[in-house]
Amino acid sequence: MTRTSDGNPTTTPAYYPESENRLGRNVAVLTATQSLGAASPPIIISLGGLVGQMLSSNPALATLPVSLFNLGLALSTIPAGLLIRRLGHRYAYLLGALMGCLAGLVAAWGIYQGSFLTFCVGTSVAGFYAACVQSYRFAAADAAPPALRSKAISRIMLGGLVAAIIGPQIVIWTRDTFVTAPFAGSFLGQAALAVLVMPLILLLKIPAVSHHQNTATGRPLAQIARSPAFIVTASAAVVSYGLMAFIMTAAPMAMVSCGFTPGQAALGIQWHILAMFGPSFITGHLIARFGKIVITALGLVLTGLSGLIALQGLELSHFWGSLILLGIGWNFGFIGATAMLTDCYEPAERAKVQSLNDFLVFGTVAVASFSSGSLLTSSGWDRINTLMLPLVTVVLLMLGWLAWQKRRQPRHA
Repeated sequence: MTRTSDGNPTTTPAYYPESENRLGRNVAVLTATQSLGAASPPIIISLGGLVGQMLSSNPALATLPVSLFNLGLALSTIPAGLLIRRLGHRYAYLLGALMGCLAGLVAAWGIYQGSFLTFCVGTSVAGFYAACVQSYRFAAADAAPPALRSKAISRIMLGGLVAAIIGPQIVIWTRDTFVTAPFAGSFLGQAALAVLVMPLILLLKIPAVSHHQNTATGRPLAQIARSPAFIVTASAAVVSYGLMAFIMTAAPMAMVSCGFTPGQAALGIQWHILAMFGPSFITGHLIARFGKIVITALGLVLTGLSGLIALQGLELSHFWGSLILLGIGWNFGFIGATAMLTDCYEPAERAKVQSLNDFLVFGTVAVASFSSGSLLTSSGWDRINTLMLPLVTVVLLMLGWLAWQKRRQPRHA
């Protein structure tokens, strides 16, 4: 193993599948589990505020269940990574699915009992399952040779496109199952989706790491976190996902305040979600063709353009156009940053580095969830879109600097 001058590994020889068939099998399984597992957050996000209004005596706490879900996701990223390292992907993901099932049952029970606290516990526990689902993309990368990692990650993210359809449909089909407990059926549906994931996970066959890799610790996490490559990569991921979550949360409220109907706002979010995952058909190929840094930068450029479109006016076309471009920008930026992260660690370091990256990303999302409504009220829609532009610019400059540094580095044997 050779290193660059800043201490980063020049190669990341994670364990590889024994054959192309095994790689294809693992990617197919992870795509299927992503399709079912990623359908849970849309259920929680779309219904959490409505159930909160129904159960809470304080209107200000209505969105607390959704915020606690995001907080639970952020806080679970590191424990989930440690469990994957200790138990392996299959058993850690089985535990995650079991927690997802339990979360849905607890949330449904909270609605049936009329207990706001119990419902909040259910959405919080769902955060651990979501943390496991988010790591599916890393499992695909770890099981693939370097040349195929970006394509494997992109394939897994396609599952999100299916999940964006399954989640809302579960809500529509089950929300009126129990007349005396509205929406309880939807959270039972969430539990059922987690149950369906379990037999699929048993089909996952990622070869176990060697004893040396499992017991080795690699470089200290603080040293890795200080490396320029990690700083730039994590910044790109945080800004790509954080801005997307912040704008997506604020957009429906802004649209309704401008006189558009909730249905028009919901349709805008649906187009946004389709734009988030639809490009995954080609993102991996684009990364292989143009490089990780270039596609990540393109994603951030599109995110900045979405803000500029939003600043052009308050017509429906401005809102929808901005949301669609924001979704495409997230896809390129987040998948590109995920692919970049695989170059920042050795096999012995991957669990802690992946967990730190996701903690930073989803910690930011949790903060965005708590603050988007208040900032929209205090500053307005135009101000929010103006403030995003300097963040995008700074990260683009960082990516340009990293690309320049990589070109200057001598090649190692």
